[in-house]
Amino acid sequence: MTLPPLPDDAVILAARADDWRAAVREAGRGLARSGATREGYADRMIAVLEEFGAYIVIAPGLALAHARPGPDVVRSGLAVVTLAEPVAFGHPHNDPVRVVVGLAVSNAEEHVASVAGLANVFNERSAIDRLAGARSAADVIAVFDEGAEARREATDGTGAAS
Repeated sequence: MTLPPLPDDAVILAARADDWRAAVREAGRGLARSGATREGYADRMIAVLEEFGAYIVIAPGLALAHARPGPDVVRSGLAVVTLAEPVAFGHPHNDPVRVVVGLAVSNAEEHVASVAGLANVFNERSAIDRLAGARSAADVIAVFDEGAEARREATDGTGAAS
């Protein structure tokens, strides 16, 4: 399961966000800046949270902001935002959030595959801490590359990386 691209310009480090809406908007900015989406996609990600709640806070300190495929998705992509100060999203167990991953996909099948691929990245217990402490886009991208490599090794039958 391959992940959508995560280009350098979709990584935003030590962002300042007053609330969860601002944090999600930063992820939308990263997706738009990389050319994966148009500006309106951030509003749709916010609407998902307003409608369904903080289910996107999938692990302690980690939110996966996304919306359904739509005309504002130019191509599939990822964005990563680390927050200078953690932000509450309203999740009863996984708040506050330190890292927001923005996901845009062009079809429903790719959504399922991308979420599974992200799960592999975050199976590594240190991934969230490493992202939160990243000092460069290269540091962030390395976490995702290592997660993808571990998945390849597991499916190739060579054993999962430890």
